[in-house]
Amino acid sequence: MLLLPVAMLHGRGVADILICSIDALFLARCARAASWGGGWGWTRQAWVPVAAAWFLWLTLCSALAGEAKPLAQALVSIRLLLLVVACQCWALADVRVQRWLVLVFAGCTAWIAIESWQQLLIGTNLFGFTKAADGIITGPFGKERAGQIYLDVIFPGVLPFVLRRLDLPSAKDRLAGLAMLAAAAATMVLIGQRMPVLLLLLGLVSLGVLVRRLRLTVAVTLGVCILMGALLPLISPPIFERLVVHFLAQMRHFWVSDYGQIYVRALVMLTDHPWFGLGYDGFRNHCMDPAYFHGLAAVGVTDAQIIAGEGCNIHPHNHWLEVATSAGLPGLALFAALVGLWLHGMARRGPGADPALHTALVVAAIVLLWPLAARSSLFVVDAGGWAFLIAGWGLAAARPARFAADPSH
Repeated sequence: MLLLPVAMLHGRGVADILICSIDALFLARCARAASWGGGWGWTRQAWVPVAAAWFLWLTLCSALAGEAKPLAQALVSIRLLLLVVACQCWALADVRVQRWLVLVFAGCTAWIAIESWQQLLIGTNLFGFTKAADGIITGPFGKERAGQIYLDVIFPGVLPFVLRRLDLPSAKDRLAGLAMLAAAAATMVLIGQRMPVLLLLLGLVSLGVLVRRLRLTVAVTLGVCILMGALLPLISPPIFERLVVHFLAQMRHFWVSDYGQIYVRALVMLTDHPWFGLGYDGFRNHCMDPAYFHGLAAVGVTDAQIIAGEGCNIHPHNHWLEVATSAGLPGLALFAALVGLWLHGMARRGPGADPALHTALVVAAIVLLWPLAARSSLFVVDAGGWAFLIAGWGLAAARPARFAADPSH
């Protein structure tokens, strides 16, 4: 469990092996515990049948697609749902393991931050990779992944320490907590990826909404982010151009921009296949089909504004659109219900929960599962896999009282 976040940073294949191992060991433990009358109590949770229904519907839609590969991919996606319950009821049930995992996330956060600053200041990271062609910081990676992965780890990796500092009576400790949060947020602005910056701001606002006493801290941190953005023309003009100038231009004509074309293509697919979608990876498999090369009146895009190649990618860059194109509106509704039940379960903090960690994980889950966001594939372990890990950890950190007497816990 403690190796999983590190593997998700730099070893996708290893991360998949670890997830499958955790799932298999959890199921084996449940089967063993069943011999004394326990083991499967977790199946009585409200979210489990919804998750099962979503998985079965996705599998059915993939089978109807008529190809073996989408069906096989849909079947193995169950490992991500099993990871959630394995974390909740076993791998992360012990608060000591949760504390160790916070340290692992903190290490991942520091690793990305240090490598990002190193690349900015001396031109290369530890592995010799330079900044991307458009000036974007790649941190410890060879591609533009730093912002997205930093977003995945920053809240569990930084917020628990910040919140504990802010709860101390000493003004020095509270100032240190504020400085830690502001520095972490400023680093995200420095990396220069637009959507991760916007989602970080969403997380900070969510923190202020959830914890009233932190609103001044959040306001100061937001001010630091704005200041960092204002200094970008001096620090790195290419990052300012992409993060601010290009973003504003893109928003003015969003639906005919690169991302807008992708979303229009996905919405056209959903309009044509509202019930069953196109099966697992349906967007990737069909995005170059001329049948979907037309506009969408609902968003004011005409056929003449559609450019075939601009609307195609390996995924629709949005978790919810990916679910919709794969499993239609019923699949989307089941996914929405599942996310709602996860967040409801996380919000119910039980006895023995760490308030700082609990708050950090709720904020992280809101950010990673937010529907209006451009993100990589939900079903890829080193991209969307973070959402499933955070969901399981968040449910474990809340420690619902009903699991206390469950032998499978």
